[in-house]
Amino acid sequence: MLTKFETKSNRVKGLSLHSKRPWILASLHSGVIQLWDYRMGTLIDRFDEHDGPVRGVHFHKSQPLFVSGGDDYKIKVWNYKLHRCLFTLLGHLDYIRTVQFHHECPWIVSASDDQTIRIWNWQSRTCISVLTGHNHYVMCASFHPKEDLVVSASLDQTVRVWDIGALRKKSAAPADDILRLSQMNTDLFGGVDAVVKYVLEGHDRGVNWAAFHPTLPLIVSGADDRQVKLWRMNDTKAWEVDTLRGHMNNVSCVMFHAKQDIIVSNSEDKSIRVWDVTKRTGVQTFRREHDRFWILASHPEMNLLAAGHDSGMIVFKLERERPAFSVSGDSLFYAKDRFLRFYEFSTQRDTQVIAIRRPGSTSLNQGPRALSYSPTENAVLICSDVDGGSYELYVVPKDSIGRSDTVQEAKKGLGASAVFVARNRFAVLEKSTNQVLVKNLKNETVKKSSLPIAADAIFYAGTGNLLCRAEDRVVIFDLQQRSLIGDLQTPFVKYVVWSNDMETVALLSKHAIVIASKKLVHQCTLHETIRVKSGAWDDNGVFIYTTLNHIKYCLPNGDSGIIRTLDVPIYITKVSGNTIFCLDRDGKNKIIVIDATEYIFKLSLMKKKYDHVMSMIRNSQLCGQAMIAYLQQKGFPEVALHFVKDERTRFNLALESGNIQIAVASAKEIDEKDHWYRLGVEALRQGNAGIVEYAYQRTKNFERLSFLYLITGNMEKLSKMLKIAEVKNDVMGQFHNALYLGDVRERVKILENAGHLPLAYITASTHGLQDVAERLATELGDNVPVLPEGKVPSLLMPPPPILCGGDWPLLRVMRGIFEGGLDNIGRGAPDEDEEVADADWGEELDVDDMNGLQNGDVSAILEDGEGPEENDEEGGWDLEDLDLPPEADTPKVSANARSVFVAPTPGMPVSQIWIQRSSLAAEHAAAGNFDTAMRLLSRQLGIRNFVPLKPMFIDLHCGSHTYLMAFSCAPVLSLAVERGWNESSSPNVRGPPALVYNFSQLEEKLKAAYKATTAGKFTEALRLFLGILHTIPLIVVDSRREVDEVKELIIIVKEYVLGLQMELKRKEMKDNPVRQQELAAYFTHCNLQLPHLRLALQNAMTVCFRAKNLSTAANFARRLLESNPTEQQAKTARQVLQAAERNMKDASQLNYDFRNPFVVCGATYVPIYRGQKDMLCPYCSSRFVPSQEGQLCTVCDLAVVGADASGLLCSPSQIR
Repeated sequence: MLTKFETKSNRVKGLSLHSKRPWILASLHSGVIQLWDYRMGTLIDRFDEHDGPVRGVHFHKSQPLFVSGGDDYKIKVWNYKLHRCLFTLLGHLDYIRTVQFHHECPWIVSASDDQTIRIWNWQSRTCISVLTGHNHYVMCASFHPKEDLVVSASLDQTVRVWDIGALRKKSAAPADDILRLSQMNTDLFGGVDAVVKYVLEGHDRGVNWAAFHPTLPLIVSGADDRQVKLWRMNDTKAWEVDTLRGHMNNVSCVMFHAKQDIIVSNSEDKSIRVWDVTKRTGVQTFRREHDRFWILASHPEMNLLAAGHDSGMIVFKLERERPAFSVSGDSLFYAKDRFLRFYEFSTQRDTQVIAIRRPGSTSLNQGPRALSYSPTENAVLICSDVDGGSYELYVVPKDSIGRSDTVQEAKKGLGASAVFVARNRFAVLEKSTNQVLVKNLKNETVKKSSLPIAADAIFYAGTGNLLCRAEDRVVIFDLQQRSLIGDLQTPFVKYVVWSNDMETVALLSKHAIVIASKKLVHQCTLHETIRVKSGAWDDNGVFIYTTLNHIKYCLPNGDSGIIRTLDVPIYITKVSGNTIFCLDRDGKNKIIVIDATEYIFKLSLMKKKYDHVMSMIRNSQLCGQAMIAYLQQKGFPEVALHFVKDERTRFNLALESGNIQIAVASAKEIDEKDHWYRLGVEALRQGNAGIVEYAYQRTKNFERLSFLYLITGNMEKLSKMLKIAEVKNDVMGQFHNALYLGDVRERVKILENAGHLPLAYITASTHGLQDVAERLATELGDNVPVLPEGKVPSLLMPPPPILCGGDWPLLRVMRGIFEGGLDNIGRGAPDEDEEVADADWGEELDVDDMNGLQNGDVSAILEDGEGPEENDEEGGWDLEDLDLPPEADTPKVSANARSVFVAPTPGMPVSQIWIQRSSLAAEHAAAGNFDTAMRLLSRQLGIRNFVPLKPMFIDLHCGSHTYLMAFSCAPVLSLAVERGWNESSSPNVRGPPALVYNFSQLEEKLKAAYKATTAGKFTEALRLFLGILHTIPLIVVDSRREVDEVKELIIIVKEYVLGLQMELKRKEMKDNPVRQQELAAYFTHCNLQLPHLRLALQNAMTVCFRAKNLSTAANFARRLLESNPTEQQAKTARQVLQAAERNMKDASQLNYDFRNPFVVCGATYVPIYRGQKDMLCPYCSSRFVPSQEGQLCTVCDLAVVGADASGLLCSPSQIR
C-alpha cells in the first residue's frame, strides 16, 4: 500500500473522491463534512449543518455539487463553490445510510433505516420513486455505472437489484399523444417505476454493502457473516459465484477496482483486504493497530482508493504506477503491461521488443520497478519486488525488435536492486550481508565487495562506480578501489538523474531535490510541498523536473520556477531544446513543447552572458511582476526597468537603481505630487541640487525650495523667493525668506506691514537701525516697549555663505553592461531617451501661465501692479516662476547625461572594526556599543549590575573619539583616537581604541586608598577601593605578566573592601557588644598590609578587653606581638597579656574560633570554616554562604553570586 495522504479526525463514515480535482470529501460521525486537498494535504472547507452523524456523501460528476445524508433524516445538496447548502430533501423516516448522484440523470439515490430506498430529482427537488421490499435497515444503495439498475444491501440478509428503466422512460419527454396518455394513467392509478429484478440470498447475517462491477455483470457484497460474496447476473437470473473468506469481523464495505481484476474490502477487524477476482484468493492485507474500517471509495478515473476508519481516513494506491524505463542516447527502453518496449526519440518510433511476463501472470506489485540497459551488449536488467526483490537479465537480439510474443527465458537472481556498472558487468545488492556482487552476462558472480554503509538500494554512478543509498545519506563507492569517492547527507532519495556529461547529479526525494557534483559536493537543495515525480537535464545544465501537477526548472544556483501546469502526472525521459519527452502512467510516450525563455534568461543572467540577456530582452516577450521582482532581488533593477511599460513601476525601479534620468521622465508622465516629492528625496540623497529644485518647483513647495537655496547658499534665488512670497501675499513666507537672507530692513518692513509695530521697533533698535527705530517710536507714542537692562542682544543673522553649493562631485566609473545597450528599448521610443539625455530641460519648463507670461518672468508680474488675485492658485506664479541663472537653467543629471556616475560605497566605521576584532569589553564600550560590552562582561565575569559602570562606559566612549568642526553648515566630524598610533603606521590599518583608564592609574589609586586606611578615613578608603574594583573590568593591558598583576589587584582590593565594610558596620552597632567583638575579630582575618593588620589587631584586642573577654583579647595581643609592632603597640599588648593571665576567662560567648581556619561571608559577615559549603562571586571571588546564591555580590556590587563566568579578559594576549 502506498499511502498518499492521511487525516486524523472523528470517525469517518462516508467518503467521495472528486473526478477532476485532487479533493476528497469525508463525512464524520460528529456531523461535520470535511473537504480535503489530498495532494497538498490541506483542509479546504468544512460543512457542519447536519445534526448527528453523516453516513453518506457523494460528489457530482460535473457540477460543483455534492450530496450528504445523515442521522437527522435529511439529505442535503451543497454547492462547494458557494460554500453553502442549496436545499434539503425531506422524506426518509430514519437514519440515511448512503447517498449517490446518478452519472447522467439529475437523480440521487438514498438508502435508509426506514427500510426504503428513495430516488430524488435534485433539479425539481422532489422524490420521484420509493423502492420498498427490504424488511430491515437498507445499508447501501447505488446506481449501475452504465445500465438502469440499482443495487441495495440490507440487514434482512439480502442483496436486491432493482430495474429503474421505467423511471428513465417516464422522465424522458413522451414522443406522441398515446404515450402521453399512458403516462397520465400510470400517474393517476399508480404505475410501477422500479421493480425488483433479483433478490440475492446467501449471506447468513445482515449485508452491509453491495456494489456493481464497472463493466462486467458482476456484483460483490460484504456482510456481518464476515464473508465477501461474488455474484453474477444475466438478463433473467443472478447467482452466487464464490465466497471469499478471511475477515475476522463484520465486512463494512467492498468494491471492484476500476482498472484491475481485484476486489477491495474492509472490515471492523481493522483490516483492508485485496482479493484476486480470477483466482478468488486473498492477495494482500493491510492492518491498523486500533481503528475499525467503515467505508471505501475509489477515484472515478485514477488508481486511487480511500478508506475511512475510527480516527480518520487514508488515501492510498495499491501499487506504483511509474513505468520502469532507461534512457540511452537517442533510445528509451521501458516496460509496459507484460512487454519490454523500445522508443526512438529522433523518429518517435515505438516498438515492442520482447515479452517479459506470461499472460495472466502479472499480479499486484509484481511489475518491473526499475530498468537498467547496457547499449553495447544490448542487455536489459529488470528489477521487481517478486520474491522480496529480484532481477531478470534479458539479452535483446538485434533483429528481435518486432512483435515477438514468446517469453524469453531470463537469467534470474535475488537482490534488492541491480544495475549495469560496465559494458558486460552488473552489480546486485545483497541486503542481508550488505554486499555488492558484480556479475557477468552469464549471471556468474565475478567479485564481491562489502559496502561502507548499510545501503538499501544502488544506482549507476559512472563506469565502475555505484551510488549507494541509505535512509539519510548517499555515497559513491568505487568498485575497483573499494573506496568512497563522495558522501552527502540527504533526505531519503528515490531517484537519481545524472547530467549528460556525468558531472552533476540530481537526487530526487519525495519533497526535495538535491543537486550535487559527481563527487557529491552539495550545490543546492530545492524543497517542494507537492511530491516530486521525475526529472531530466537539458542541454544547458538546467534540471527540468515534474511534480504531481507542474513542470518546473531548477537553475544551478538553486533558483526555480514553474514552466507549466499538468493535468495528470508524467515522467520525464528526456529534454531536448524546448521539447520534453515523457511517459504517462499508462506507459504511453508523449511529447510536450515548453517555453524555455524564462529559465534561459535567468541562466544567462546567472552566467553573466549579458549579450545573450540583451538580445532576449530585445526579442522576447518576457514580462510579468515575477520577472521584475526576480531582477530586483538579484540586484538588476536597471534591467527590470527595460521590461516595464507602466510608468509607476518604472519610476520605482528607476529610484531603486538610482537612475534619476528615467525617474524624471516617469515623474513628468505621472505628474503627481507624491512622485515629485520622492524624486526630490532621491535627488537630494545623490546631491543633485538641480533636480531637487526642479521637483520642488513642480509641486510649488516654496518652503522646501527656500530652505534648499539657504543650504546651497544661493542668495540670489532666495531674494527671488522673497519677491514671490510678496506677490503671493504670504507673510510667513516673506518673513522666513528675509530671515534666511539676513535682510533686517525687510524684516522690519514686514512686521510693520503686518501691524506688529512693537516687534518691528525692537528688531530695528536691536540691529542698530536708529532712523527706523525713531520713526516707529513716534508712531508708537507711549507704547514703546522697554528693552531689558544690562542684556547684550544676540542678532538673528545667518552666516554668509562662503561657497555657493551646486551638484555634488561624483566619481567617474565604467558604464554597466546594460546602460548603453538597453537605453533604446523598453518604452519602444528610441528618440525619447535621446531627447531626455541631451535636451535643455530649461526649455521644457517654459509652460505659458495664465497671464501669457514666459515662465520665470517674475519682474513682469511685479511691474504689472495687479498684485495677487483671489484665484491665485492658477495665475500669478505658475509651476516654475523662477528666473533661473543660465548655469542652473538645465537641471541635468550630470555634466554629461550619457556618462554614468556612481558614488563610492561608504567604508566601514572604525567603531565597527573595533568591535569585529575584539572580545574586550572596554573596547566595545569605547566604540559606543554598550550593549555588546555588557553582554561580554556578563559572560566573562557574571556581572549583572551595570549602574556603577555607566559613567565609565560614557568616559571610555567620549575619550576614544575627538571631534572636529569643519564648516559652520556641516555637522561635527567625530574621529576615532587609536591606541599606539604613530606617524609611520599604515593609514589603512586600524589600531584598537585609545582608552582613558589604565593600570598605572589604579596603582596610584591603591596608594591613596592605603593612605586613607592608615589615617582611619574608612569611608573615603572604601570609596577608593570600590572605584578600583569597578574600573578593573574595563582595563586593557598588554602582557601576560600584567594580566596576573590585575588579577592579584582584584584579590588585594576585595580583602580591603570586605574588611572596611565590616569595620564600618561595627561602628554603627552601639547596642550589640557581642557582634561588635565578632566583627572586630573577623577584620583581623582579612588579608591586609602589615601596618593595617597591626591596627586591626590592636583594635580587636581593645574591644574584647573592654568587654571582659580576656582570653580572646590575649590571643589578639599575642598575634600583635608576633607582627613586629611599634614600641607603643607592644607595650599595650604586654599589659593586656599580664591582665589576662590572671583570669583566662571570656565574659560572653563569641562565634569565633581562631584555631579553626575560616573565611568571612561577604554578605552575612559570619565565618565559613574549612570544609563547609560556600558560593563564590565570579568576579571578585569573595566567599558567601550557600543561601546567597543568585544574589548580587555585596563586596564588588557588580556580579551575581554563583553565576557561571569564563573569567577576566583584559588583554589581547589572552585571546591569541
